[in-house]
Amino acid sequence: MSPEFSIAELAQTFAVSRSGYYAWHQRQAEPGPRARQNAVLLAHIRSIHQEHQERYGSPRIFHTLRQQGIRCGHNRVAQLMREDGLQAKRKRPFRPRTTQAGSNPAPNLLAAAAPPTAPNQVWVADITYIWTQEGWLYLAAVMDLFSRRIVGWHAAEHLRGSLAEQALEQALRLRRPGPGLLHHSDRGFHYGSKTYRGLLSGAQAQPSMSRKADCYDNAAMEAFWSSLKNELIYPRSPSPRTQTVNTLFQLRSLNSVPATQELELENPEDCDKLLSSSETEAGSAEEQPAEG
Repeated sequence: MSPEFSIAELAQTFAVSRSGYYAWHQRQAEPGPRARQNAVLLAHIRSIHQEHQERYGSPRIFHTLRQQGIRCGHNRVAQLMREDGLQAKRKRPFRPRTTQAGSNPAPNLLAAAAPPTAPNQVWVADITYIWTQEGWLYLAAVMDLFSRRIVGWHAAEHLRGSLAEQALEQALRLRRPGPGLLHHSDRGFHYGSKTYRGLLSGAQAQPSMSRKADCYDNAAMEAFWSSLKNELIYPRSPSPRTQTVNTLFQLRSLNSVPATQELELENPEDCDKLLSSSETEAGSAEEQPAEG
């Protein structure tokens, strides 16, 4: 306010009351209810953002707030984060080449297949990479599409064919699927090699491959890799290759990371346990003698 004019003179000039001016001035000096609510909400947002090593964006923070019983809207959370400069950490822009066009790709049988109704009907396989102190670590995995459980995996510092082969061998050894298993992958040379095809043939499994340059055909594995890295890899500083592998193994992270929302279960282990429980109950019921 200019010292050349008194409040009374200015109020008369602008046709406002002195009491009205002072009430307005008081409102500007003290934050209103909405501003106070935003300050409290922003404190919660900052806490969640730090708790998850800055890898949560507004959608995940919004859902976490709702789970904590804090009422808010997603747009409000996004606006407060934007104004405060909070955002999720981004993935590394560089991506090593883990696939090459195979000379004899299999047809895409998964596209026309019905959703699996039990384990060992459809498996999907893929390869990803993790940055370590010593360079890239490559990780091959095989997922049961029914439970989204990782049934075989292998990590190495190279991209030779044995990387994917050992993951498949582990899956076949542990699960022993029956004839007719549908195995889907991309067109990488790992999955089109004679050795890999021989493993599938020995298990009487049907090979299936994605369309050229279409990662959406293998969306389940892509979603799992994203969850694995965001939950367990990116929050930590790069470690030696051996330690990274031990971390994955000791944390049992390959089957504790939520990989599906369709089943509404916490993780793939819950799905397998639920299925086993249902089969046990069904078997017990069949063994009960008939009454009468």
